[in-house]
Amino acid sequence: MNINPETGELVTGRSPRFTLWVAFLVFATITMGSAVGVKKSMNESDSNAKWAVISSAITFGVTVLVVALHMSPTLSGFIVNTKVEGCICIILTAFWAATVSVVSNANNGLAVDSDKDNTIVNGNLYYFSWAGFVTSVMLCVAYLRSAFGVDLAGEIKNRAARLTIWSGLLACQLVVMGSSANIFDKDCTSQLQGDTFCGRTKYGISLGAIGTILSLAVVAMKMVTSVAPFVVEGCLAILLCIMNGFGVTFLTSAKGPGSPIGNLYYFTWLSFITSIMLVANCYEDYANIGVPDESEEDANKEEPDDLPVETIEGDGV
Repeated sequence: MNINPETGELVTGRSPRFTLWVAFLVFATITMGSAVGVKKSMNESDSNAKWAVISSAITFGVTVLVVALHMSPTLSGFIVNTKVEGCICIILTAFWAATVSVVSNANNGLAVDSDKDNTIVNGNLYYFSWAGFVTSVMLCVAYLRSAFGVDLAGEIKNRAARLTIWSGLLACQLVVMGSSANIFDKDCTSQLQGDTFCGRTKYGISLGAIGTILSLAVVAMKMVTSVAPFVVEGCLAILLCIMNGFGVTFLTSAKGPGSPIGNLYYFTWLSFITSIMLVANCYEDYANIGVPDESEEDANKEEPDDLPVETIEGDGV
């Protein structure tokens, strides 16, 4: 049964995740159609193309069933806020994490072609596979909040300041490192590119590795102790901001490995923007040190003393 975790009342009909499920269905349909088209255009059967087709086809079938159940007031209780829906969300998230990895890998030649300077050759397959992955994660978070009252975003925000931003930077730096390593293995080990290109690719690998290690260290400190030394955090944010600034200059310029539109291009810029957000957030906290909040000011306000009562003493009789 669909029960509101806050009130304990029985709820019938669609869940708040109905819109997400419909969006997921649309993304899976477009991804499946694009993957089928890519597979047909290949002369030889490719396991990666088969995986993209199978993953999107399974997701299409599952989301059609889930959406149909949501649309029925009597049948929605079999799926909404149940363990079945939770398991489906987790499985589909794992499916689409693997799908995005396969589709966006230039060496596989599905959505990004390494023979064309790692350029996106199938925009529908590339963008809608990422959209499907993001939607699957949003479904998992929404399910936990609705079924168990677990607010992941609130818990992370309350756990420590800037933990969400550091986690986002960690994910971006991982993609920068992996994408740069793939390009280096293909183009530089076989000497297809010059020293300038390969030197910048090495910088991308180093940038991603250093950024991953430093971001992971800060995230670990915040998760374990709920706090990280502010001076250390601020210095690391400034360092990563400078390094990612050079990364944008070296990697996404005309002679850089990230100049074609692809994972390296997008996540190099995302890393730089995220590091700027970290510096700005740290500076804001530094500027507010010693400035009391309005709530604290209200709490510390002293109540006015009672007005003195004047008494008149008369002569004794």
